[in-house]
Amino acid sequence: MSPTPAYKRVLLKVSGEALMGERDYGLDTETVTRIAADVADVCAMGVQVSLVIGGGNIFRGVSAAAGGMDRAQADYMGMLATVMNALAMQNALEKRGVPTRVQSAIPMASVCEPYIRRRAERHMEKGRVVIFAAGTGNPFFTTDTAAALRAAEMGCNALLKGTQVDGVYSADPRKRPDAQRYEQLTYLDVLARDLAVMDASAISLARENRLPIIVFNIHAPGAFVQVMRGEGRFTTIVEPS
Repeated sequence: MSPTPAYKRVLLKVSGEALMGERDYGLDTETVTRIAADVADVCAMGVQVSLVIGGGNIFRGVSAAAGGMDRAQADYMGMLATVMNALAMQNALEKRGVPTRVQSAIPMASVCEPYIRRRAERHMEKGRVVIFAAGTGNPFFTTDTAAALRAAEMGCNALLKGTQVDGVYSADPRKRPDAQRYEQLTYLDVLARDLAVMDASAISLARENRLPIIVFNIHAPGAFVQVMRGEGRFTTIVEPS
């Protein structure tokens, strides 16, 4: 397989849970550092990279709402958690010499830039990794939807979803050893089979913009680079040709 990257510009969605490592809560520094190393390796290939990071390792709006908190208020708290994670990832990337910018959908000028699409595109053109924080800036929308939205706005060639397993399965393979693994799916397959990849809004947005979604194991060292070369194990979600 040629080392030439399969995509020129991508967005990587990393869940907050992925940053916990083996912990039950919060950030695992080693995990953040390892993911940053993989992102740096992909940047070294000449790929323009942006990220959307969730906040579920610190606070989940949906869970808080289920416990009786106002959903909008809970979602705003979750957005603030994503900013904390974004700053941690920025720190890890810059320690590896990767120029990085954090842009937040909720303005907080003291710690990061506000989200401005054309500025973000310019950063990427200059080889900087842009980390989009605070989701879409609106309650009731997940960071999965934010990832699909930002990937479409940035004109990305693919949206990558870093998960705990090496692709999309019919059920959680960690609980169901007999779960079927899929190599390729269509957007409608994901919606019709109610596969827990991304929420329906994110899938629909990707479908409307013909944006391929690639699901892989973010915890496998070097997996991000392999996916960029079209190698390794992953599931691709695309519109049928």
